[in-house]
Amino acid sequence: MRHMLMHRRTWLGAAAAGAMLAVALWPETLEVDVAPVVRGPLVVTVEEEGRTRVRDRFVVSAPVTGRVRRIELEPGDRVRRGAVVARLQPEPPPLLDARTRAEAQAAVESARAALGRARAEEQRAAAALAQADRELARSRRLVDAGVLPAQEADLRETDARLAREANEAAAFAVRAAAAELARAEARLAPSSPRQAGAAVAVTAPADGVILRRLRESESLVPAGEPLVEIGDPADLEIVVDLLSTDAVRIREGSRALVEQSGQAPALEAIVRRIEPSGFTKVSALGVEEQRVNVILELPGPAGGEDLVLGDAYRVDVRIVVWEAADVLKLPTSALVRDGEQWAVFLVEAGRARRTLVELGQQNGREAEVLAGLAEGARVVIHPSDALTDGSRVRE
Repeated sequence: MRHMLMHRRTWLGAAAAGAMLAVALWPETLEVDVAPVVRGPLVVTVEEEGRTRVRDRFVVSAPVTGRVRRIELEPGDRVRRGAVVARLQPEPPPLLDARTRAEAQAAVESARAALGRARAEEQRAAAALAQADRELARSRRLVDAGVLPAQEADLRETDARLAREANEAAAFAVRAAAAELARAEARLAPSSPRQAGAAVAVTAPADGVILRRLRESESLVPAGEPLVEIGDPADLEIVVDLLSTDAVRIREGSRALVEQSGQAPALEAIVRRIEPSGFTKVSALGVEEQRVNVILELPGPAGGEDLVLGDAYRVDVRIVVWEAADVLKLPTSALVRDGEQWAVFLVEAGRARRTLVELGQQNGREAEVLAGLAEGARVVIHPSDALTDGSRVRE
């Protein structure tokens, strides 16, 4: 009896140990998140930060060197074409030092001497012309009387024509010498504030708004110095500098979405121009990148209750490079690499089945399924390393 009791206890212990071993070796059921394969629209975009700018910007500059008066206009003030935006008092010519004045006086004396010489030459040419005219008249009378041959009159006519041309040249020389004397005397003339002339009014070249006031207080400015910038902030365009590898995927006329700080709704825009020349830009990580400016056009007003844009505002831009209204798609978080191919874990009858898929377009969140899955199939998203082909799973 005692032997039978010990045998039963041994058997029960072995059974318990076997049950524990079976439980330990039983495949673990993994909890997973799943998502269905559905049909719907898919949009592939290139995302980058952009900057707004006024399409037609006018920089109003000082037309002459002078002292600009205080500019009372402020950024945001609206101006009409022809309105005065600044007034400029031209500066008088600088005073001459002793050496420069002596040189100017010498130039005046030289010009006066040249004028006297030119006038004397003019008088000599006039006397020679009068003498030639008298000789011509005398020769014609003698030719008519038959005393001299006709060739003699022709010679006198040639002499008279040459004398007349010499007289005209002498007159021109007198005018040139007089002008040179006037210029030399003007250089020597004393300068005074009265010679600066009246204030010059600087006007707006077009209707618009003062974007920037580059000069505010009264100061001396050289000719060509920018004073204010004028433009229409409602007529904006957006400049986006893209990587050249992304720019080649874009075409003029492509659709784009513009957002400001994630606010909704996004503005619709189109690609108006892709600049033909790129440039090198150093990224925040210190890497040199080849970039290309892409210009976007806003077909509607650049503002609204939730989205208001101005000049030089930062915006988030998404340019559409591919889109379709009805494709078979799945979340990209369900994809895993299988050599050179993509695969997913398909959930069937409580188990995960590793399935190869053929993909089309992707946008970082969703991917187009070309082959390998059917609509309605459920796939594991964010699969863990513990998940293998055939693993038991629970959604």
